[in-house]
Amino acid sequence: MTLPNWITFSRLLGVPFLLYGLYNPTPQARWVCLAIFLIAALTDWLDGYLARKLNQVSELGKFLDPLVDKFLVLAPLMVLIELGKVPTWGVFLILARELAIAGWRVNQATISGANIWGKLKTVSQIVAIALLIAPLSSEWQIPSLIAFWFSVAMTLISGGIYLWPQTQPSDQNHT
Repeated sequence: MTLPNWITFSRLLGVPFLLYGLYNPTPQARWVCLAIFLIAALTDWLDGYLARKLNQVSELGKFLDPLVDKFLVLAPLMVLIELGKVPTWGVFLILARELAIAGWRVNQATISGANIWGKLKTVSQIVAIALLIAPLSSEWQIPSLIAFWFSVAMTLISGGIYLWPQTQPSDQNHT
């Protein structure tokens, strides 16, 4: 296994600590959770950068990276549902998109990397979750929810854009 794949896999190690900490309502625990989440999110950038720089882009990495991203995003969102911070149906939309794309990708001969829309989706999800995890004052409640709904919209848009070219009939010459 390559170094970038190990970094991708290491992201999973933070998820149980993140989940455990989210159930502790103290500001200190929330700041620790935020740090764990952001460090894990930064490794998403790092593994991709190293894979390209070291010429270690692999089929395993193209499969593993988005899978681990789903755990990193969906696990805290599930806890945030339970804590009453986000509505279930918004998280369901994210989960439905992620499962649909993952299921579609499994049936492809080659696994393509994320496009710009997928990257924007990931960034919007990271920002939203970070705002929701952080022990911010009540003035941040509405901006945090706006960030969450923006991430839901980006998730659905990126899914549609990802699938759309695949469902269009091939161009044929019509003269």
